[in-house]
Amino acid sequence: MLAEALDHLVRGIVDNPDDVSVKARDGRRGLTLRVLVNPDDMGRVIGKAGRTATAFRTVITALAGRRQVRVDFSDGLGGSRPPRGEIPPESQDTSSSPDST
Repeated sequence: MLAEALDHLVRGIVDNPDDVSVKARDGRRGLTLRVLVNPDDMGRVIGKAGRTATAFRTVITALAGRRQVRVDFSDGLGGSRPPRGEIPPESQDTSSSPDST
């Protein structure tokens, strides 16, 4: 029920709702819900200063009652994003000489 509710909420705010998936995993520290979204929608899901993500977590925690629930968000790239401030190799300019026209 919690995974379906979170899936419904996230699909409602993203531009690519078909790319949203919520995976639930029950561990010894409670239920973990992992939300995978299109990389282009990650900012929309996190929100300004994390407010949207916090709102999602608040709603899911309220629905869970006494059960421990953790909500994680991922862009589906599996950790292959470069650290903040680093330029990915494919977008770096590899030309060695400036335009001389």
